[in-house]
Formats: sequence, structure tokens, C-alpha cells
Amino acid sequence: MEGTSRGPSPRVPRILMPSSAQRRFSQPRVNLFIALGFVALVIVVFTLAYRLAGWSWSDSLYMVAITAFSVVYGEVQPVDTPGLRLLTVALILFGCTGIIFVTGSLVQWLTEAQIQRVLGGRRMQHEIEKLKNHIIVCGYGRIGRMLASQLREGAAPFVVIDMDPERIAEAHEDGSLTLHGEATDEAMLRAAGITRARVLATVLPHDASNVFITLSARNMNPAIRIIARGEVPSTEKKLIQAGADRVVLPAHIGADHIAHLILHPNATELLDRQTPDGRQLEHQLGGLGLRLEEIEIGPDSGFANRQLGEVERDAGGRLITIAIQRRGGGTDVSPASTSLLLAGDALVVLRRVGGD
Repeated sequence: MEGTSRGPSPRVPRILMPSSAQRRFSQPRVNLFIALGFVALVIVVFTLAYRLAGWSWSDSLYMVAITAFSVVYGEVQPVDTPGLRLLTVALILFGCTGIIFVTGSLVQWLTEAQIQRVLGGRRMQHEIEKLKNHIIVCGYGRIGRMLASQLREGAAPFVVIDMDPERIAEAHEDGSLTLHGEATDEAMLRAAGITRARVLATVLPHDASNVFITLSARNMNPAIRIIARGEVPSTEKKLIQAGADRVVLPAHIGADHIAHLILHPNATELLDRQTPDGRQLEHQLGGLGLRLEEIEIGPDSGFANRQLGEVERDAGGRLITIAIQRRGGGTDVSPASTSLLLAGDALVVLRRVGGD
């Protein structure tokens, strides 16, 4: 889940360490594995040595274990020959050395991990505290990831808040500044620099959480611009009343685009082909009150066998022709006003929303 309900008391935000910091303390882990391998080698070699000296497998392994781990038990068999005594002395030296190596590596690994976690968290918090006029993204789910990707491409500073450790780790891998906690907590918003931020985007999948975050953010920073996600159309009014400047309904946008693909396939294809981000341009046109549409010219159409300029004049400025899809194939982009329209052609036009 991307968010939960508000807790009974403020909670100190947790900042997870980035992957670069994790890599810095990977050497102690390697040392630990080497130490364990050394101890295992000592056990195998000296067990075989005692076995070659005539001891049973169980007595050999037992002797190696109590000697290497410095357990003060009696000898399982008499060590009464120079060869056995030399072997036992070597086992004491190598076995104790290996155990000390393991213990030291384990302590170093755990200690350095904690130190790096503290230093990494402080470094992250320091970076967040230096931000001004930044963006706060609440939620790193499907929409949050796409939003963060676009912000990174635009070189816009931002902070991600999410309560899921896996998503926070993913955001770290992507190079984002992050806070691990509930975005509905005012302490978390304060740690993200809500009073210094210029935009807050709350994109959690739960409308109640988005409404609460919007209300809290508006109270904490009346000047901030708030963009909120809504799952159902009825939530839009609540989000606006809570203080959101804009409300985005992903399901509505998706359905509208699918319908456009169905009703105007050639127009959508032309837009995608002519621009690097046709969908973004389409949304920008919608904000200007324009819609890209496709008009097929049938045999009985009033557009057939007429010049393009005449058709546009009759429309009273409500139509702007972008291209003509010819019935025989090919596309006339930015056609001249004298272009002749034939039955079977299709016009790709910009129409005013609400126009005929």
C-alpha cells in the first residue's frame, strides 16, 4: 500500500540509506565470508590430520571443535606423541586465529552498517533541508514512479515520501531524495520541507489519504500549489474544497484517451508521429479548449469536391486543419487552402471544444 491512516502521534521520519552507502560497507561482509571460509578449512584439514593419525572421524571432529573454539574439555584420546602435540599446537594457533577473525569481521560489519546508516540518514536529511522551491511527491507507486521520472528528466528537485521500504529502496536506486513514513503525518511533511516547497503532488491510491494530505499541506503552507490524484469523480469536489489547485483522475484520462484512439485513430497516429510526445501535446491542447479530431469525407459529405479554404470559412473558425489523410495513401501536412478534398479522404483538425 502507498499510504495508511494518520497515526495518533507524530512520528520521527526514517531516512533509508542509499545504495551507494550500502556498497561502502560491503567489504566487512566480504571479510566475514573469508573468515568463515578459513575456519571451515581449518576444521576440514585438522579433522583429516587427526584421522590420518589413527583417530576415528567422530573423535577427530570433536577434538578440532573443542580446541578451535577454546572449550576447556578433556582430550578424547591421549596426545602423547610429538606429532600429535605439534598437530594440536597448530590447531590451537590456526583455530583460535580463525575464530578471532570471524568475531572481528562480524563486529566490524554490524558496527559499520549502523554508522553508515546514521551518516547516510543525516546526509540525506541535510540535502532535503537545503532544498527550496522543490516538489514533494507523496507516494511512489505506479503513478509516483512515472511522475518522479518526468521530474528527473526536467531536472526539478523533489522529495519522495512513501511508507513502503521496498518502494523507498527503489526510489534510492533511481537517485531520489526520500523519506520513509506516512505522508499523512504532518511531521513527515514538515521534514520534507513543506514550508519551503512550491508544489505538492499527492498520488496515493486512496482518496481519503489524498484529501487529508491536501488539507494538512494547505494549512501548513497556504502558498503551495497542490496537485492531487482522485480515483472517483465524486472525490474531485472534496479535494478542491480541501485546498487542491488541480485534481487528476487517472481513470478518466485513460478512458478518454482510449476513446480517442477508437474514434480518431488516424489523428492520434499522426500526432504521435509528428511530435516526440504526442500524448502530452494532446493534453496541452485540451487545456487550451481544443481537441484533435478526425473527419472522414464520405461520398455524400458536404466537404467532398471542395477546396479546404471554403470548408474552413464555412466552419466559422471552429476548425483548423492540420493534415489531410488521402484515400490513396499519404498525408498532406499543413495543406494549402486550395487543396481539393475528395470522397474517401480524412481531415485531421483542431476543433474548439463545444464547437459544431
